[in-house]
Amino acid sequence: MIEVIVIATVTVLVIAGATALGPRLRLAGPLLLVLLGLGVSLLPFVPAFELDPEVILVGVLPPLLYSAAVSLPAIEFRRDVRPISGLAVLLVVVSAVALGFFFHAVIPGLDLYLAIALGAILSPTDAVATSIAKRLGISRRVTTWLDGESLLNDATSLVILRTMVAAAVTGSIPEGGIVGAFLWGVVVAIVVGSIIGYVNLRVRALVRNPAANTAIGFVVPFVAYIPTEALGGSGLVAAVVAGIVTGQGAARRFTPEQRLSDELNWRTVELVLEGAVFLVMGLEVKDLWDSVAADGAGGLERAVFLAATALLIILAARAVFVSLLVWGESRRARRAATHLPRVRTWPDRVPERARPRVLRFIEDLEYHRTTPLGWRHGTVMVWAGMRGVVTLAAAQTLPAETPSRDLLVFVAFLVAVGSLLLQGSTLPWVVRMLGLDGEGDETVDREERMRLDRELRDAAAAALTDENLSRRDGESFPPELIARVGDRYTRPPDDDTTALVRDALELRLVLIRAMRRRLTELSSGGAYSTAVLRHTLAELDADELSLELRLDGED
Repeated sequence: MIEVIVIATVTVLVIAGATALGPRLRLAGPLLLVLLGLGVSLLPFVPAFELDPEVILVGVLPPLLYSAAVSLPAIEFRRDVRPISGLAVLLVVVSAVALGFFFHAVIPGLDLYLAIALGAILSPTDAVATSIAKRLGISRRVTTWLDGESLLNDATSLVILRTMVAAAVTGSIPEGGIVGAFLWGVVVAIVVGSIIGYVNLRVRALVRNPAANTAIGFVVPFVAYIPTEALGGSGLVAAVVAGIVTGQGAARRFTPEQRLSDELNWRTVELVLEGAVFLVMGLEVKDLWDSVAADGAGGLERAVFLAATALLIILAARAVFVSLLVWGESRRARRAATHLPRVRTWPDRVPERARPRVLRFIEDLEYHRTTPLGWRHGTVMVWAGMRGVVTLAAAQTLPAETPSRDLLVFVAFLVAVGSLLLQGSTLPWVVRMLGLDGEGDETVDREERMRLDRELRDAAAAALTDENLSRRDGESFPPELIARVGDRYTRPPDDDTTALVRDALELRLVLIRAMRRRLTELSSGGAYSTAVLRHTLAELDADELSLELRLDGED
């Protein structure tokens, strides 16, 4: 038991150290962890290491994907759901089939079903691509595509894997086929995930104890995963859906403390789990290498050839597919620019009830017009499509009787590690060469943030004129205080203990809550980006927490 505790402690410290040192060494943390794991595995006194793939598939991926889904920019995701779905579904299918025919042709005795299963294992991208790309300051639209793809393509991959393995065992495609299995898995996941996400919002809104609230939040991805898998659906998609529902309802249902606590807690969980997986990746490579080398007959050279060719096929298929998507989005941007002058006249000609949807449609057109994608963005999306956690875990679920199983698992490891090291280490250079670094910088949002700030100030000004404006105990605010705050709301009151100051703090709390209500209304309209909305919400939350603490200190 002591050994387990020591190993866990050292692992967490190594992950934290790699995360802190990575930027100084100009190397992404996951890349550094893979290299560290590989270096440790080469030490003569380190025993062979193998992790049960179920630990990753069931214990690691649900919370990792849930954490990423909670922070998903939902407005941008909705606007680009078609290309993201293409990347997450069609591209995975195309890549799996192409790789399957290749492996079936070059590996003697390998059944076509199992060959396609291996292709499905190698097809999904990893969320680490987005984390590296975000640090490079590339377009937020590009990172949204990568984010959405890495969240959803795991389900496509695992459904194909499950179906192909079952077909290899029985000799035929299961009833309903791949399409039927995929649709059933997604529909069940969406239903269960939505229900769990909604229940999570309602239950945690009632639980005021911070520790208990956090504990409930930690089990949500597993509560979504387990029943979905039992019903034959994709538990990973259910965890993603639950995360999206939770992330979008948090502004309305949760307290500021809950939102800030959740953000920090899930970032920590994500850091530790993802870091542990990449560390394990490095630790396991040596033993697989030794196993394949022991087979003789050019096992290592053959594995390297298969992995390199597979990676080329993946990149080629991705390049063609992304090129088509970018071309389609370019046409869409040109159409948006053409239609906008005419569409902007629609709000005055439709009923009041339909006006919000028309305004949202106009904002969507404006988004596509002002954020066009070109070949440079497509190049980054192709090169950022790295393999990782799912590929490693899924490869080890191949049946034990699979011909050349060790070779196939090792090929999957080589593709994952190779793409991570090759593409991950050169992605910053590619971005700089294309001149895209800094495109997603916060400075481009200054004007948008000023617009949103004016909207919220208008909401606060309207609240000051509300005849029902009162303190928490129901007493009215002094008129002179309302006038003073109305003129100088942006300036904090003097730090004294007078009753006027306390009333000013209470009034500021009321105004912050009025601004937050307006912010919640604006969040569904599409006029502002997710990044700006969340930044402003965090500012309001921080102001409210500060005021609450000052009021509590004066009680």
